[in-house]
Amino acid sequence: MLQKCEGIVIRTNNYGESNKIITLFTREWGKVGVMARGAKKPSSRLASITQLFTYGQFLVQRTSGLGTLQQGETIKTYRSIREDIFLTAYASYVVELTDKSTDDKKPNPFLFELLSQTLHYMDEGYDLDILLYIYEMKMLQVLGLSPKLDGCSVCGSTEGEFAFSIREGGFLCHRCYQHDKFVMKLSQTTIKLLRLFYYFDLNRLGKIDVKQETKDELKKVITAYYDEYSGLSIKSKRFLNQIDGLREMMSPKKE
Repeated sequence: MLQKCEGIVIRTNNYGESNKIITLFTREWGKVGVMARGAKKPSSRLASITQLFTYGQFLVQRTSGLGTLQQGETIKTYRSIREDIFLTAYASYVVELTDKSTDDKKPNPFLFELLSQTLHYMDEGYDLDILLYIYEMKMLQVLGLSPKLDGCSVCGSTEGEFAFSIREGGFLCHRCYQHDKFVMKLSQTTIKLLRLFYYFDLNRLGKIDVKQETKDELKKVITAYYDEYSGLSIKSKRFLNQIDGLREMMSPKKE
């Protein structure tokens, strides 16, 4: 059965001398794999539509197994992402995280919008770190993880000073710090942003300016939480960390 879908290429694998198997995250069907015959040939009409990060309309011959891509029309190529190694590293992590966190053929229109909006913002030059932290926080819901962010994980209090406990899976108020000797003390800005990133609508994102110390705290907490609870191994994260270190060295120091 021939069917159309709107999707983003989140993974590509070579198959034989001239074919590709691409993984699409689609609005209609969720994550699906399709065979793109001849797509490795530069002259193929499928060559451009099967590039990583491409957002397009795809015509697929669907079967119970691997479908076959018949044709496609590009909606957006995210050109800046393709041409900048830093953008490529961040976008690669986002699509791999999406791939590793989702099951095949389970539609999730919310996640499709989140992915397309995140790639759009990256392509438009928004803060890469902030986009990444927002995406990671929102992906926790997809993974079935629910950090306690609306009060203390132990006593439930919503008042007082708060820190983050990996052991307790969320915030601890100052009265309950003794429950985790490794509690992570955070600035109030970081506390607010963790909560904000988890709950707010990405479409409302404006230009946001966050200090490097706050970014460092966000990265520390989110990375530790993922390491403890997600069970994911993301290959592109190692490359991202290397690239991120290089980007920091190249960035002009602010006074």
